[in-house]
Amino acid sequence: MTENASPTYPRATSAAQGAVQNSVRFPEIEERILKYWEADGTFKASVESRPEDDEFVFYDGPPFANGLPHYGHLLTGYVKDLVPRYQTMRGKRVERRFGWDTHGLPAELSAMKDLGMADKAEIEAMGIEHFNDACRSNVLKFTNEWSAYVKRQARWVDFENDYKTLNVEFMESVIWAFKQLHEKGLTYQGFRVLPYCWKDETPLSNHELRMDDEVYKDRQDPSVTVTFPITGGGALGDQLRGVNLLAWTTTPWTLPTNFSVAVGPEIEYAVVEAPADGPLPGRHMIAADLVGAYAQDLGFADHDEVSAAEAAQAAVVGRYVGKDLAQLEYEPLWHYYADTEAWGTQNAWRVLIEDYITTTDGTGIVHQASAYGEEDQRSSEEAGIPVILSVDAAAQFLPMFAEPTPQGDTPLAEIAGVQVFEANRPIINRLKADGRLVREQSYVHSYPHCWRCRTPLMYKAVTSWYVAVTQIKQRMLELNEDINWIPDNVKHGQFGKWLENARDWSISRNRYWGSPIPVWASDDPNYPRTEVYGSLDELKEAFGDYPRNAAGEPDLHRPWIDQLTRPNPDDPTGNSTMRRVEDVLDVWFDSGSMPFAQVHYPFENASWFDSHNPADFIVEYIGQTRGWFYTMHILATALFDRPGFSNVISHGIVLGSDGQKMSKSLQNYPDVNEVFDRDGSDAMRWFLMSSPILRGGNLVVTEEGIREGVRQVLLPMWNVWHFFALYANSAKQGAGYLAKPVENDDALLTPLDHYILAATGDLVREATDALDDFDVSRACEALRRFADLLTNWYIRRSRQRFYDEDFTAYDVLYTVLETFTRVAAPLLPLVSEEVWRGLTGGRSVHLADWPDPARYVRDERAVELMDLTRVVTSAGSALRKQAKRRVRQPLATLTVVVPDAQSLAGTYEQIIADELNIKQVELLDTQEVSAEQYGIGQQLVVNARVAGPRLGKEVQHAIRGAKSGDWSVSDGVVTAGGLELKEGEYTLTTTVSEELGDKAVTVLEKALGAGQGFLVLDTRLSEELIAEGTARDVIRTVQAARKDEDLQVSDRIATTLTASPAVIEAVEAHAELVKAETLTVELNLVAGEETESTRASVVVIEGSHA
Repeated sequence: MTENASPTYPRATSAAQGAVQNSVRFPEIEERILKYWEADGTFKASVESRPEDDEFVFYDGPPFANGLPHYGHLLTGYVKDLVPRYQTMRGKRVERRFGWDTHGLPAELSAMKDLGMADKAEIEAMGIEHFNDACRSNVLKFTNEWSAYVKRQARWVDFENDYKTLNVEFMESVIWAFKQLHEKGLTYQGFRVLPYCWKDETPLSNHELRMDDEVYKDRQDPSVTVTFPITGGGALGDQLRGVNLLAWTTTPWTLPTNFSVAVGPEIEYAVVEAPADGPLPGRHMIAADLVGAYAQDLGFADHDEVSAAEAAQAAVVGRYVGKDLAQLEYEPLWHYYADTEAWGTQNAWRVLIEDYITTTDGTGIVHQASAYGEEDQRSSEEAGIPVILSVDAAAQFLPMFAEPTPQGDTPLAEIAGVQVFEANRPIINRLKADGRLVREQSYVHSYPHCWRCRTPLMYKAVTSWYVAVTQIKQRMLELNEDINWIPDNVKHGQFGKWLENARDWSISRNRYWGSPIPVWASDDPNYPRTEVYGSLDELKEAFGDYPRNAAGEPDLHRPWIDQLTRPNPDDPTGNSTMRRVEDVLDVWFDSGSMPFAQVHYPFENASWFDSHNPADFIVEYIGQTRGWFYTMHILATALFDRPGFSNVISHGIVLGSDGQKMSKSLQNYPDVNEVFDRDGSDAMRWFLMSSPILRGGNLVVTEEGIREGVRQVLLPMWNVWHFFALYANSAKQGAGYLAKPVENDDALLTPLDHYILAATGDLVREATDALDDFDVSRACEALRRFADLLTNWYIRRSRQRFYDEDFTAYDVLYTVLETFTRVAAPLLPLVSEEVWRGLTGGRSVHLADWPDPARYVRDERAVELMDLTRVVTSAGSALRKQAKRRVRQPLATLTVVVPDAQSLAGTYEQIIADELNIKQVELLDTQEVSAEQYGIGQQLVVNARVAGPRLGKEVQHAIRGAKSGDWSVSDGVVTAGGLELKEGEYTLTTTVSEELGDKAVTVLEKALGAGQGFLVLDTRLSEELIAEGTARDVIRTVQAARKDEDLQVSDRIATTLTASPAVIEAVEAHAELVKAETLTVELNLVAGEETESTRASVVVIEGSHA
């Protein structure tokens, strides 16, 4: 027989050579497929082949392009590719426009690094125009690398029509959105305490602090307790004059602006008389529960049988409820703000009543600084205490601290110009020198850091523009009910809880590179006026022209937008000017505007946007519940009163191989390009898509995990393809057989065919249900199980049919493999493409329709009997292993005891015999055979801990009955010792006697249910069985020799076998079996020494190598 010079399969291939190779390098296949797609225009065709009036709308969240992609981007990118591919095969038109996030501090910081800049002062010196030019260049410097990564991972996106948030059209839509919010009364300017990055000199939004776990890091800081002597005031001022309030703070640097202390209204406070000879003589007030904790600080010591804490309690001379301490006045620490008229501090240095005070730590009395805490500001403003800043934009103390106070002293001259965290030590030293320090402690706490520059944040009052989220919070909660979250617990958990506690959104950033806040205000407070603009045309009408850059192009960036000024119409003097507020918008405002701004809505494409919003699908990692998901939901609710998206996957986080965050320095993750080059993108995709990460869990990336994807599905798929092509090409004496789709009513179908076709239908149904629910890992699991069934059951049980050129088997395998590759196409797009094209000759599997499960009619009886057969063979294999009988060793008898056992007679019986290498299968009905005669019984154990509370002392009767055999099971009811037991009060297990001689027994309880069957395997070995086992070992040796010689499956051979006399004798007894199984035409036997191993040499007589 000669090899077909032009093989039937593959019918189309990306490979240079025609034959389907057994040994395969998936990365090489992938590279060829990527080139084919590019030359063929497959992606464009996949979009344009679907009708425009039946779209699936996908929003691609824009990444920053000033850094290289990482595993998190790859994970999200795979999902962004998978879902649109699936929807395309389902008949939907799915456009995939790529976008770039280009504004904000990440871009500025990267540009500053390139320029060697350290702070804003250097930017101002350089000039905003030149700095923003550097930002523009920086944000797009990795676009080529991004494009290469995206293409290599087989992600189809439209780069040609991409959008960038820096484009003037995008920015015009953004300022339109701001004006819409303003006109709805949803924006305002406020002076409020916010998280503040002193290095970047700009505030952050509260939601930015909750995006990533790494925002909060452990930090060691000092806490101090200081004295505030009461000077009077309030109802108890005269009575408590001279008593020291012991106030606690974790931010000593805020003490220079202490204007109040707070106590809890229902907390009991004690006045303790400290020892006269101690470090703090006098009377001190502290929460009564904490007196003992401060005993030693107040000078009390352990004496005899009296502890310091007990001594301090005995020294309590008065007790007061917090609410009675209101408006007590006390002596300030220092007098920088003593000029009450100049500073407005007439109501300062008082005791305020606040519900947030606790006694879990500190003293129960808390220092408040109105400019440096959210609660502090609210409390102070309610009390008529001003919000006064003691530091500049860089968090450095103002020069005023080096100047004399109204009392003429300079107690804090050392901190002038010092950064706040560095000022803690000199402030504590001054407290100690002034005798006001009670306790200093160092403590480690979880502290927020800037997510952009990793600097520890501070809380600081700043002027900012806000979106009034609290006004629309209820509507946001209502619209959240319309969103399908994956995993579903995010809806009312991480996202829902966040919405319930949503705060107004600070959208101002005191920076340079971003969309402008389109607000102009009068520069003279005597003639106030505010104007908001929402389009370029509105700006031109008001200011006479568009803002234009140096090239004369309309440009909404700074400094061009700042140059638009005009006289204040409300100023009759004509001296004041309308100038733009200098802040730019939070970059998340850009991101949240993406759905409409990407198409320049409402200035263009209004009808398009109305029909493409909300999106059918978006995906990002879980942190975006505080980022993109959140801001998009705010703007969609506020602007359009609808959700921004209908379905969303909020996946977990990718971690390094050590379970920690991925780190280049730690080298705790495999290099992406190395994985692509070694295992391929499909292997990476499978590893990520099949994991729990898409259900919200985190994932540790390991090389072994990635390679497991190759073993689970990629290799099985390829092996099936190679097997099919090998036999199809060899058929008809090498002329080849062109397979065709098989129909379910084909009379030549065997039970095994019906079974695999039914399983194929199940695969399509399960994968469809899973992907319709955006449950990608469940679809992967269905594919993995099917690959195992196809390779390890159907093909393994059908090999003889392919040897015999049973073309029905060829057609069935063609039909199944063609469907398999279509289902796998969204999950494994590259290798599936190669196999499908080779199998069908079609243009692309990604242009094909998704399989219809109705095509695969399910023969329920055939499936039921084959499932039972597989249960029997699986249990039988375990029995062989238990009896230490190797698979190639034939055994005499297997007794199968199941209900309706005769239904297995014939085909299924033969499968059992072949699979388990059994000479005879005995089929017996459970009603005919007593399990007891094979040593099978049941054991009842009463769970006294569970049954005892209900039965009381009678539980002992049940226990004795279980042990003595006085128990029964009737209609599912268990009775022991005459007492009925409830579920959970007992354990009923099946037991098998060990005294069965050469019989191995197992029950089928787990698979079929209690009492539904068992197997009995005769493990005795006769001389005849041993000889046949030896012959089968020889068959394996000859097959290995065929493989070593790289022979074709149809090659007929001459075999020379050298072995011991015993082996030769066994082969002679089973010569025909050996020859048939190995396609041996001439068998030459050579007897060697007893100790000599068995060796086989083969020579082709007839075939491709003859």
